[in-house]
Amino acid sequence: MTLTAERWRAVAATVFASRRIDEIEEQELAPKGLVTYQFSAKGHELFQVLMAEHLMHPHDAATVYYRSRPFVLHAGMTYQEAFSGPLARQGSRNGGRDIGVVHNLVPRRSVTVLPASGDVGAQFTPAAGWAQAIGYHVRVLGDTSWEGAVAVAFGGDGAVATNGFWSALVMATTLSLPMVFAIEDNGFGISVRSELQTPGGNIANNLRAFRNLVIFDCDGADPAEAASTIHEGITIARTKRKPVLIHARVPRICGHSGADNQAYKSPEERADEQERDPLPRLRTFLQQKGILSIQEWNELLDEVEANVRAACEAALAEPDPLPEPVTHAVFYDGSTLQQVGGQWVADPPQRSLTTEPRTDGPRVNLIEAVRRTLASELERNPRVLVFGEDVGVKGGVHGATVDLQQRFGADRVFDTSLSEEGIIGRAVGMAYAGLVPVPEIQFRKYLDPAMEQFNDCGTIRWRTNNAFAAPIVVRIPVGYSKRTGDPWHSVSGEAIFAHTVGWIIAFPSNARDAAGLLRSALYANDPVVFLEHRNLLDTAPARTPYPGDDFIVPLGSAACVLEGNEATIVTWGDMVHQSLEAVRLVGRSIEVIDLRTIRPWDRERVLDSVRRTGRCLVVHEDTITCGFGAEISATITEEAFNFLDAPVMRLAPPDVPIPYNKGLMAAIVPTPERIARALERLLAF
Repeated sequence: MTLTAERWRAVAATVFASRRIDEIEEQELAPKGLVTYQFSAKGHELFQVLMAEHLMHPHDAATVYYRSRPFVLHAGMTYQEAFSGPLARQGSRNGGRDIGVVHNLVPRRSVTVLPASGDVGAQFTPAAGWAQAIGYHVRVLGDTSWEGAVAVAFGGDGAVATNGFWSALVMATTLSLPMVFAIEDNGFGISVRSELQTPGGNIANNLRAFRNLVIFDCDGADPAEAASTIHEGITIARTKRKPVLIHARVPRICGHSGADNQAYKSPEERADEQERDPLPRLRTFLQQKGILSIQEWNELLDEVEANVRAACEAALAEPDPLPEPVTHAVFYDGSTLQQVGGQWVADPPQRSLTTEPRTDGPRVNLIEAVRRTLASELERNPRVLVFGEDVGVKGGVHGATVDLQQRFGADRVFDTSLSEEGIIGRAVGMAYAGLVPVPEIQFRKYLDPAMEQFNDCGTIRWRTNNAFAAPIVVRIPVGYSKRTGDPWHSVSGEAIFAHTVGWIIAFPSNARDAAGLLRSALYANDPVVFLEHRNLLDTAPARTPYPGDDFIVPLGSAACVLEGNEATIVTWGDMVHQSLEAVRLVGRSIEVIDLRTIRPWDRERVLDSVRRTGRCLVVHEDTITCGFGAEISATITEEAFNFLDAPVMRLAPPDVPIPYNKGLMAAIVPTPERIARALERLLAF
């Protein structure tokens, strides 16, 4: 694509506008304390704006980072919004909820700017997920309007050292995704030089031998070279469906942030950066090409200056955000849809579901109920796709996806590389593109490398002020098994999830509820973590008849699995069955409540039971300190204290990992005998 004189004029306008916005913040707003978090893009502007100029497909998407304002401006963010963000005013893209350099933008000119993260390197795998979704839309959904779209991930030279970069690189090259890695190398990660981010300081040189990756290295501050390189790179990604890496050398004519005095740079380095400033080079280029005369250039600068100043004044006149809505948009409110992300925006599900289970079939294991539910929803909803390590040909290490790849194909049920960061980040990008990703993490402990993506996913709706959401269902086997425990495969850890903003947590104790909760999760408009206890996957206590392909269990609804009037046990997962056996041993009238979902949890069902029985024991497998039982206990104490005949008691493992030796494991995990003794103490109080 050769840019017309009109488009070059637009490029120049955005480059200059970005420069002036940075300077006004640095010189006027930050010194007055009006902008408290300032990141300039001076030196990076031209490369970013030219990238935006080439992303005009209606299904193009880009992930950005904290120095990406020039790109977002050229993608359609207004000058006023650019000021409102750092000023934390009501008119900012996020309504003052996030810092102004963490961008998002629903499609305006064309490209969708996916929500940025404050974490360096977190932008790469969601972009890879969008890139994979492009092919899915074309091949599986038959939507040819996605043909030729690309995903771009912007990052600095420091980001190439991160887990996310390498995970996305493996995904893009092994799957031949239409993805562009746009690496803006300014030589410094804050003060750390590029040589400590990658050997030799040039990621392009180091990746020359990487299979199936097209590499470009250019001067990102040179108008002709940058424009030509970007055009060629994006054309290859569009037409040949190949991943491309563009390594653009740019100057950083500023500190890392407003607080950085750049004392680590020599005078010679600063002079070199000024020499490579893209703004005067752009002026010279446009004059030599006959696109803008000196007078026309000056007139353009005057016009942009007036517009930028007016936008600044308008942003300063905006009110601060109202405090009341700050708790809104953590979860879908049932009526106000996000603008981008999930099946509810793309194709609202139309299903007739029931809370009445079928009871006429043979009893099935919990893992079989999960498999049948996945199969029925894969059959009914072409947007659903299942992936993770070993879920394809093998059918999952726990057997939840046996034969699903053979039945639905490798586009919809597929194996991934061994990167949990990549699994969750990919799922987020796919959800942005309107798909329903169901990633599997093999064990709870294995999620640790992906916690950055996991945490970011939960806050997307809130921090974009309901503009974006990424509803995904993450399946994770948790807890000890019938055979053994150990510190690595037996983690429960639901309290961490409960403390993670924006996630629904389902934790079934039987096959019927597993099917119903999983189906509810798949139709939810929020991210759900679906926990499957390993001791219940294929054991008798969790077996029930399969409840049918239309059965749901509403998220947030507890079940009373045993009625009683002398005390209440509140529990979930495998501890439901351990508690039922404990009640049998005690031989008293004890009510047992199975929470089924940890977040939201059924406060009213629990409080109603405790108000009737006057006593409560909370039993869980997660460690006791700050376990979810503490939240339940505090709630009961605050809201039902006058009904209590004894203190609320908790029974949970001490603060140690689950041991490998079965005897040691039995000594810390609540058993029926230990629960029975705790009940007797509670009843005797």
